[in-house]
Amino acid sequence: MKTITFSQATLEAMQEEMARDERVFVMGEDIARQGGIFGQFKGLPAQFGTGRVMDTPISETAIVGACIGAALAGMRPVADMHFADFAGVCFDEIYNQMAKIYYMFGGQKPVSMVLRAPDGLVNQAAAQHSQSLEAFFCHIPGLKVVIPSNPADAKGLLKAAIRDDNPVIYFEHKALFSMKGEVPEEEYVTPIGKAKVVREGKDVTLVSYSMTMNLAVKAADMLEKEGISVELIDLRTISPIDKETILNSVAKTSRLAIAHEAVKQGGVGAEISAIVAEEAIDCLDAPIVRVGAPFTPVPFARPLEQAYRITPDKIAAAVRGMM
Repeated sequence: MKTITFSQATLEAMQEEMARDERVFVMGEDIARQGGIFGQFKGLPAQFGTGRVMDTPISETAIVGACIGAALAGMRPVADMHFADFAGVCFDEIYNQMAKIYYMFGGQKPVSMVLRAPDGLVNQAAAQHSQSLEAFFCHIPGLKVVIPSNPADAKGLLKAAIRDDNPVIYFEHKALFSMKGEVPEEEYVTPIGKAKVVREGKDVTLVSYSMTMNLAVKAADMLEKEGISVELIDLRTISPIDKETILNSVAKTSRLAIAHEAVKQGGVGAEISAIVAEEAIDCLDAPIVRVGAPFTPVPFARPLEQAYRITPDKIAAAVRGMM
């Protein structure tokens, strides 16, 4: 194992996949000139040239549209959204084109592409640069949606996404780019559609993903000191959701809590709650608890932003209330 940052892990994934398959290329704003605003593409132009690491005009519609066309021509493009918030600019290309072309043309041409979408709350980036919008894309048939919480899965899921024949939305929380963690030195991929049991427990199942998974670990540590044993599940993929892992855990613990940074209303937690209510309600000894952001835009003012944030204390309090 080696210890590198989340950003370095995604860079390694790009380097390895571009070296392995000449059809892989990346395009977006300021990725060749600046290496990306989070350094996640640094060094790629020197290694592979600007023919495969391409700067584009400030037009998300053009970026995604060009990548769809390239994918239909047999390439494996990676599109960088700069910020996930900007995906709304090219939403028609995402949900009407890249998600549906393979189906509408009878499986003649897959759209093998990845849309990288840096998301999440960082200090005072305010309402248009801090959103967690993953639930939008889980509602669209034809898309896979992955969302790593650590450097090892950041690398493994990006490699898996690039190799997948389906379009994949790859969310990467901006606050995670500097996070350090152990990453295998040998070749590996993280399977899409398979959750990970991070810690086994017997009293309650706590499901999370992305940045909030790390907060859930801290909450579980707090609860462990109080005698509450928490089973932690990192979803890693939120479409398709690994129902089997969740249901098996709930059958063991009889309690379920879900935590995510996204707005609670209509979030991934609501879908997981519905799955368990439909398929395992007899296993539950307490109502399902969801922890999510309030139904308001992300505030700019520091005190309001702090009140908006999901914290380990908030997660622990929600679980404590179930017991």
